[in-house]
Amino acid sequence: MVDLRSDTVTQPTAAMRAAMLAAPLGDDVFGGDPSVNALQEKIAGLLGFEAALFVPTGTQSNLCAILSHCQRGDEYLVGQMAHSYRWEGGGAAVFGSVQPQPLNHQPDGTLALADIEAAIKPDDAHFARTRLLALENTLGGKLLPFEYVQQATALASSRGLNRHLDGARLFNAAVAQAAQTGGNPLAEARRIAQCFDSVSVCFSKGLGAPVGSALCGSRDFIARAHRIRKMAGGGMRQAGVLAAAASHALDHHIHRLADDHALAQRMADGLAGIEGLQVEAPQTNIVFVDLTGTAREQSSALLKHLAGQGIQATGLYRLRFVTHLDVDAVGVDRAVAAIRQFFKQPAANHA
Repeated sequence: MVDLRSDTVTQPTAAMRAAMLAAPLGDDVFGGDPSVNALQEKIAGLLGFEAALFVPTGTQSNLCAILSHCQRGDEYLVGQMAHSYRWEGGGAAVFGSVQPQPLNHQPDGTLALADIEAAIKPDDAHFARTRLLALENTLGGKLLPFEYVQQATALASSRGLNRHLDGARLFNAAVAQAAQTGGNPLAEARRIAQCFDSVSVCFSKGLGAPVGSALCGSRDFIARAHRIRKMAGGGMRQAGVLAAAASHALDHHIHRLADDHALAQRMADGLAGIEGLQVEAPQTNIVFVDLTGTAREQSSALLKHLAGQGIQATGLYRLRFVTHLDVDAVGVDRAVAAIRQFFKQPAANHA
């Protein structure tokens, strides 16, 4: 099986399972789970924040963040394709009466500074109060340019807005940014994070843990988020068995994300030149392929063909292939060969 649906499908490695088994446990609701406490201190220190909160999911982490920054009748500015707006069930609006103000993305995934500026509402009873700018990095596998991140968050701060980062794939962004700057991925992650008042990080995507995210911020902010986590049903007991997996991932799985990025590029190169396929050059571990012309009419048949060969992907006219620690070069080449076979194209040569 070559599962390219998402990096969320990863299985814990043998070493991660051993760390989970050996984790000292307590009751996290009482603040007494040493493994959870250690993870929270580790991720907060790594990203340069005072405190962090371990939560079951990235969706809950973003919810806790937005409701900690905003009150009823407030709004947050967010991209049309941002996960916290489009794919999290409208939680901020449903549970917090916080209005999203979605903005269109530029081709590189950014929100135009002029659009952010124009969307900030005046202090008028007719309008929701604009309180927060929420960005996502990476967005659809795209790295937000660091200069843009600095400019957008500085603009928000100058207008009195809080700033939240959905960093579900922050470490993918950091690894890609480090490749550009020649820096260290851990240092780049911290540089990105320090542009924001709060940051959510997911452990169960490219980092390969089975469950969990962390929300980082000031002590006061995390205290508010802790209360919201309770209301959202996110209190866990002997959660250290999960925190240990996340901690192991931070220690061992960050730098290896470069392997996933290389495999995504390998897949994009392998699919290049097939008539009817427009392959978007990957920046991290996600490859998007648009089907055009007669290939578009064959999309369902293509997915069925791939499934029949033990290859899983998502999409219809726009396919998504995500590389991760449970995919290797052999699996990528299998997927490329199957797609070329479907379109009766000769296999691509890899160096």
